Amino acid sequence: MYGLADFGFAAKWSPYFAAFVLLAGAAYFWLIGPGRKRWFPEAAPVSTRKKLWFVGGLAALYAAFGSPIDLMGHYMFTFHMLSMALGYMAAAPMLLVGVPDWLFRRFADVPAARLVRWAVHPFPALVLFNLLFSLYHFPKVHDYIMTHYAVHVLYYVALMVTAWTMWYPVLCPLPERDRLLGLRKMFYLFGNSLLLMPACALIIFSNTPMYGTYNDPLQWAVAMGFCIPQGAQFVLENFPGPHALQWTDALTDQRTGGLVMKMIQEAVYGGALVYVFRQWYRTENPKRRDGERDPLEPTPAYYEMVRARAEPQH
Repeated sequence: MYGLADFGFAAKWSPYFAAFVLLAGAAYFWLIGPGRKRWFPEAAPVSTRKKLWFVGGLAALYAAFGSPIDLMGHYMFTFHMLSMALGYMAAAPMLLVGVPDWLFRRFADVPAARLVRWAVHPFPALVLFNLLFSLYHFPKVHDYIMTHYAVHVLYYVALMVTAWTMWYPVLCPLPERDRLLGLRKMFYLFGNSLLLMPACALIIFSNTPMYGTYNDPLQWAVAMGFCIPQGAQFVLENFPGPHALQWTDALTDQRTGGLVMKMIQEAVYGGALVYVFRQWYRTENPKRRDGERDPLEPTPAYYEMVRARAEPQH
């Protein structure tokens, strides 16, 4: 792919992050296997569906922050936003769904979990992620975070944690602690969509490129230096600036990135709305008991009428 040929294997595939993801997967399968039998003997085995959700979440997490998408996101804003969408709109909820409920219950009543219980309350959960995400995309904040490695790592971790808290009220694994029931979850998702809109609109409708890390050669080199082993000096010596690797002009790239984020967000929230609606419908319309007639099923008289009309007239 254009631009990737100029960088080595380590820059494109982030072996340290790959090792972290593999270790997280190994720890998960040990915990739900031998660890469950040792520490949670009364807990039910984890279903294959949950395991697939967790593995899929790890794959999305690696695609977002360890694959070539992450490297390309350092010289094209479109891929930066694709990385953010994969990490916080796909990986975060998938990992949350993959964690067994008995593990949540084990730690739900620990005194140290009071802050967590506050953070997953619908209002803080709604505000925290959207506030951090929107603040991150103010130009000066974004450029500062991208050019200071420790701040960059900490901010991304904070975004992931708040993404989990944001998704928790929707995918609550503990029914007895579910604060949002029925239509409230739909309004919660709608509120999330609205709160992300100003940041996306700022990016999409701007008349000028806003981010120095995608326009200024020095800022770009510093940001790129964090994700390649050779560092910023290699970038300065081999590339005149980010435009050498970008497929289009900076403004078009910026607007495309905003559209990518908004479309993926709407697609994910749309899928979540379908899930919530089906959940609500099943609650309001439980399956009928044996021998109980479905109220939507036609009566015997209706079938007699259809049969009479189908018979030939003499």
